[in-house]
Amino acid sequence: MSRWTIRLTAVAGAVALVGGSASVTAAGADTTPQPAVAPGAYDGVLGSGATWLAHVPQQWNGTVVLFAHGFGAMRAQDAPNEETRQALLDRGYALVGSSYSGPSLWALETAVDDQYAALAAFEDLLGVEPERAIAFGRSMGGLVSARQAEDPRGEIDGVLTTCGIVAGGLNLNDYQLDGVYTLAHLLGVDVPLVRYESAEQAQQAADALIAAVTAQQGTPQGRARIALASAYLNLATWYSGDAPASPDDPAAEQVQQYQALIDGGGLERYVTGRQQIELVAGGNSSSNVGVDYGELLRSSVHADQVAALYREAGLDLEADLATLTRDADVEADPEAVADLTRSSTVTGELQVPELAIHTVADELVPVEHEDWYEELVHRAGETRQLRQAYVNGTGHCEFQPAEQVAALQALEQRLDTGRWGGVAEPERLNAAADALQLGTTARYTEFDPPRLVGGLGEPGRERHR
Repeated sequence: MSRWTIRLTAVAGAVALVGGSASVTAAGADTTPQPAVAPGAYDGVLGSGATWLAHVPQQWNGTVVLFAHGFGAMRAQDAPNEETRQALLDRGYALVGSSYSGPSLWALETAVDDQYAALAAFEDLLGVEPERAIAFGRSMGGLVSARQAEDPRGEIDGVLTTCGIVAGGLNLNDYQLDGVYTLAHLLGVDVPLVRYESAEQAQQAADALIAAVTAQQGTPQGRARIALASAYLNLATWYSGDAPASPDDPAAEQVQQYQALIDGGGLERYVTGRQQIELVAGGNSSSNVGVDYGELLRSSVHADQVAALYREAGLDLEADLATLTRDADVEADPEAVADLTRSSTVTGELQVPELAIHTVADELVPVEHEDWYEELVHRAGETRQLRQAYVNGTGHCEFQPAEQVAALQALEQRLDTGRWGGVAEPERLNAAADALQLGTTARYTEFDPPRLVGGLGEPGRERHR
């Protein structure tokens, strides 16, 4: 029995399937060998049960883009959205991606293998060897592609990570626990924070926290404590509008963080997403026993904002920090720590070039992930392989198609020349994106992301568990 099955959908031209192979009579005029199948959409099922989706362009440029989708998607995707898909197809890229298999939306146990299997199935369908394959990951898929940069298996030549959870699952769970624990403890919400028995229980906990935060936003005391939790969650002070709130206006900054928590769905995702990670990890990977919440706040770029709001509310900040430190009693399950260490953590030991892009204000995967990741790669001695670029905008994965295509082409220039040069600098990326004439103005900017608050601490230093 075959490892996968194939379906052909909406293809142009005559295609014959004989003995599991595909062929067409016409070949492209370009010197690049052309696929043995007609342009169009293809899908199939892998041996793991995951599905795959692919698109063949009218004139292939020889590159296959292996797209890894983010958390929450249940179907195969081969591009972040239809606009970006079309922009890539118009420029000759062939596209493929899998749905991932397994019991959870947090698919790190299986996603890397499923992605490679999807690539193999697509290459068999194409009938010719691609000149190049590039992994392109989004959000959770950015962690998938970052892991592929460390394990290219002779298949992947380069990696583009976008809005990626590149600090890994352990970091994600730890700093989100710090923030949600702060909200629950200081706002008086009695809900489980870890070890959810079901998705329904997690949703009930999220709903209770959302209701409390919404109510407390109407009081100075509540706003101060929400700001404290936001600092632990690494929430930017820009969610809506054309520019960040002024650092001279702590109250306006806090409104932006509140919007990210409630309007942006951050708080709900922190809780319900944890349940999905626990489902696949076999327990809770987070601990806050021994965490000094005063020290944690002092490490945040939002420490002055929090202090100002506490003064305005007439609250004793040191007393709240002491309470949080004293009462922290969440312990990790060793087997869950071991599982996420194996499946959902990166080492920084890049084997192929990687370009990572991030918006400067991301309510679900804070840009601070990039600072932690850069330090990790530096410690691994692979700085030469990594470049990072930042888009001056808000929202999780809210990139314009031109910005993503330009980043992909910059990575290809690195692969062509063997050096980065200035291809990943903001002005070069903006010029390349604008030259694509996709109807938007690119927004790459110089940016130095803050340090990640909470989590494992600096790369190489384990948080107490």
